Amino acid sequence: MDVFRLSSDSTASDSTKPMPRVIPREQHNLSRKQVSRGALRVLYGLKDAGFRACLVGGAVRDLLLGRQPKDFDVATNATPEEVKKIFRNCRLIGRRFRLAHVVFGPEIVEVATFRGTGDGETGGDRHVVDGRILRDNVWGTIEEDALRRDFRVNALYYDIADFSVIDYVGGIEDLEQKRLRLIGDPATRYREDPVRMLRAARLAAKLGFSVDPAAAAPFRDLGHLLADAPSARLFDECQKMFLAGYGLASFRMLAEYDLLKHLFPGRV
Repeated sequence: MDVFRLSSDSTASDSTKPMPRVIPREQHNLSRKQVSRGALRVLYGLKDAGFRACLVGGAVRDLLLGRQPKDFDVATNATPEEVKKIFRNCRLIGRRFRLAHVVFGPEIVEVATFRGTGDGETGGDRHVVDGRILRDNVWGTIEEDALRRDFRVNALYYDIADFSVIDYVGGIEDLEQKRLRLIGDPATRYREDPVRMLRAARLAAKLGFSVDPAAAAPFRDLGHLLADAPSARLFDECQKMFLAGYGLASFRMLAEYDLLKHLFPGRV
C-alpha cells in the first residue's frame, strides 16, 4: 500500500504518554477534497473558535486506504456544551457517551470530546461494572483519547490545523500490514465492551484484514459476554455486518471465531 512515505525511525507506544508519529501533508494521500462539506465546516468552526479539531476513526482509516467513508467523525478538546454554543444546528445526545451531533441537512457530523484515561480530573464521569464501561464521559487529552479507542487502525487523527495525520499507537503500521490489533490488553478491552468482538470480525471482513492472533485469542472464552450487551447495539452491529455488502465474509469470520452461537443463541 504505497500511500505513506515514512522514515523507519518513527515509532509509537502504548505508554501513558505515547510518542506520536506525525505524517506531514506531503507524505500521505488524504486530502480535504475527500472530506464532506459538513465535516469541514465543523472542523474549521472548532478551529476558528480556538479549539483543537481532528477528523478521527474510520473516516481517516478508509481515506488512507483509498476508500470513501460514509460518515465523518470529529474529535476535539471542546466539551459537548462548548460545541453546542458554536453550532446552532447542534444537538447533544447520549448518556453512556455524551456526544454532539451537528446537522447539515441529511448529513450528521458526530463530534466527541477527547476521552481521558483517568477518573475525571478534567471533568465528566465514568461508571464501570464487572469490567464493562457503562458510562464514559471523562474528558482528557488527544493522547489519552487515542489510548481509549478500540483498534489501532481506528486511532488515527487528521489535524485540520496543519493537515497532518497523527498516529499514537501504531495504526499506520497495521494499515500497511492489513491487520487488526487492539489497543491495550485484548481481554480487558472486550470486557469493557463485548461488542468489540463483533466489530473485529466485521472490520476484518470489510477491509480484507486479518485479526491479530492476540486480538482473536479471547473470543472463545469471552464470547458469552455478548449476552449482556444491549440488544440495540447488537442489532446495529448485525446490520453493518450483513447489509453492507460483505455479509458472507462476516458470517464466515463469526463462524471461524465461534461467535455465532453467542450472537444467535439457540439457533446455531
